[in-house]
Amino acid sequence: MNTAPQAMLLEKREEPFDDPRYVFEPKIDGHRLLLVKDGDTVRLWTRHENEVTQKYPELHVPPLNCSSCIIDGEIAYVDPTTGMIDFEAVMERFRMAKQPMIQEGMLRLPVQYFVFDVLEVDGRDVRRLPLTKRTELLDSIMTETDHFRRVMQIDGCGKDLFQVIQQKQLEGIVAKRKDSSYVGRRSDNWLKMINYTYANVKIAGYRKNEFGWLAQHNGRSVGIIELAVPGNHRKAFYRIAQDIVIGEDKNFVYVKPLITARIRMRNWYKSGMMRTPEFVEFVV
Repeated sequence: MNTAPQAMLLEKREEPFDDPRYVFEPKIDGHRLLLVKDGDTVRLWTRHENEVTQKYPELHVPPLNCSSCIIDGEIAYVDPTTGMIDFEAVMERFRMAKQPMIQEGMLRLPVQYFVFDVLEVDGRDVRRLPLTKRTELLDSIMTETDHFRRVMQIDGCGKDLFQVIQQKQLEGIVAKRKDSSYVGRRSDNWLKMINYTYANVKIAGYRKNEFGWLAQHNGRSVGIIELAVPGNHRKAFYRIAQDIVIGEDKNFVYVKPLITARIRMRNWYKSGMMRTPEFVEFVV
């Protein structure tokens, strides 16, 4: 295959649930990867249809018992000292472009490919098969190794799995209809539920040219809030902000940090910055 296969994407749901029509999986905190095997040739594609074959040499000999196939999964880095998945580490690997750096990255930050689906086997398109059948097929052709892992599935019990995810401080869970076919677009047959981190932050300013509030936490800047802010909340903020302006520069207007917002995010970056923060409410 010379063109990238199109990935099936997730819809969002707020609360975990139990349902015998679904299987539930831990959500792996890495980046999406589709692997295409054709004889001895392997090509790797992101969900944005960018080829990244040369970035991950450790995945070039997959443990697959087939002459050709297409599999889908998530590429991640697991810290060997903690057993925790480290999103920033796999992003560091992803940014490596030159071969000497990639070779060094293989030794320092070896990746694992967490596989959860199969689209094609030996020329047979299996995307219309129900998920349960595709899972059986994947299990029959794939062996686990240091770099290739199967994603665990739990039958029907999303609430219990989500509790475990919270205890282990992992990203979240995915719910998939057992009878779902594989479609190359976003579908509500696959749902994601995120294990958010919550925090209260002070708003210390706002962008001039596009929406975004500068956030402070414990007196230091931690990023910009720009997601999930309702229009009436924006208007209320600007009405108050005009009276507490303390300065400006080319890009920002700065205000006294008197307004508190509750936000949720994927987690804190190691730098102390917020990862994809979303507005929840003002705190009075």
